Amino acid sequence: MSVAAAEHAARREALAARLKAGSGPVRLAKDTSNLFRDRTPEARRALEVREFHDVLAVDAQAGTVDAEAMVPYDALADACLARGVMPAVVPQLKSITLGGALAGVGIEASSHRYGLVHETVQEFEVVCADGRILVCTPRNEHADLFFGFPNSYGTLGYALRVKARTVPVRSYVHLEHLPFAGARSFLAELERCCREGEADFIDGVMFAPDRLFLTLGRFCDSAPYRSDYTFEHIYYRSIEHKREDWLSARDFLWRWDSDWFWCSKNVYAQNPLVRRLYGRSRLGSRTYTRIMRWNSRVGLTRALDRLRGLHTESVIQDVDVPLAQAAEFLDYYAREIGIWPLWVCPIGPQADAARYALYPMRGEWYVNFGFWDVIRTRKAHPPGYFNRLIEKELARRGGIKSLYSESFYPEDEFRRIYGGDAYRALKAKYDPSGVFPDLYEKCVLHR
Repeated sequence: MSVAAAEHAARREALAARLKAGSGPVRLAKDTSNLFRDRTPEARRALEVREFHDVLAVDAQAGTVDAEAMVPYDALADACLARGVMPAVVPQLKSITLGGALAGVGIEASSHRYGLVHETVQEFEVVCADGRILVCTPRNEHADLFFGFPNSYGTLGYALRVKARTVPVRSYVHLEHLPFAGARSFLAELERCCREGEADFIDGVMFAPDRLFLTLGRFCDSAPYRSDYTFEHIYYRSIEHKREDWLSARDFLWRWDSDWFWCSKNVYAQNPLVRRLYGRSRLGSRTYTRIMRWNSRVGLTRALDRLRGLHTESVIQDVDVPLAQAAEFLDYYAREIGIWPLWVCPIGPQADAARYALYPMRGEWYVNFGFWDVIRTRKAHPPGYFNRLIEKELARRGGIKSLYSESFYPEDEFRRIYGGDAYRALKAKYDPSGVFPDLYEKCVLHR
């Protein structure tokens, strides 16, 4: 056993002992979170997991990385890049953890090849409600938990260690930004590129219904220049103005982090003067998340909107729609929601996609649409009005959405979509005493 593995084993056993020694409901004590929903405080004892943040082994030849679940993706990617590989799917924000992407849903521009983060995981170690430590694989006695854990958000146990697939990298990524004037021509080219399979990375941005850009990324060994979007220049703005671009492999992975896609505007970080005051080291998802959580607690922007006579609703969503239904979904979205820009990321069909009980997808191409903003209106609407419109249209189109932000499903509809009897069976088997929260209560009732 390596030193890193031995230290992990010691931490794991100490955590299990602490869990067994206590009683009652539990919550995680950790420094990072990429959830965007307010919680109603409950009396739950804190389970300390901050120390589970090490990369245990990178085996470039085998194409795997073994790491503790609380390692953030920037540290995980750096350890892999040093050995000439990267995790097969690296979510867009540095602050996302490996375990968080497994228990939630993680995606990026390599998903057209490798699917979602949990579809690149080969095994993981989870601490159960009774303190047992289980190793889950697709073929062992805990295969039900392996396929039931993704999208469970800490309601079936907590991942402590994850082994995932890696793929080789080269020094640079060459980007090609292709413009389109309509969603249907954009989606047709996106589908053609996905099925052709030549590009290493595929994603896109809709700046407006008639202003769309498809971005194709390809690894390369040299570059005529290397752009830097970590400080004075902003990546998403470059897409409309550069037909091609070159980034280092590392900078490509984090091209969205410095400006939280485009949401840094909400903390004035796109103003050149304010940007310099932030400084390079503070431009990124960790800083913006702290600011937005503070604002959520104190309600500053809500109060200012009320003074202006505005009603507001936060619409922070990532939805996965079958490619065959994507154009119709976008028609509805443009008419009823209209948040721009909109991120677009294709997801390729994977062999076991339908087996993931809490996030089942059919064996076909999907497109992820990410949109994150506040809708302000003069007219009052019921709570969750716009989010509920999205949920209903998503159901009509055979899609599914991530649960990291607000959900407004009625309980019967939620349970039908997210696990149903399979989730109840997993809960009864692995958490019969309700030490961890229920998925509906956590994601919809905010408990």
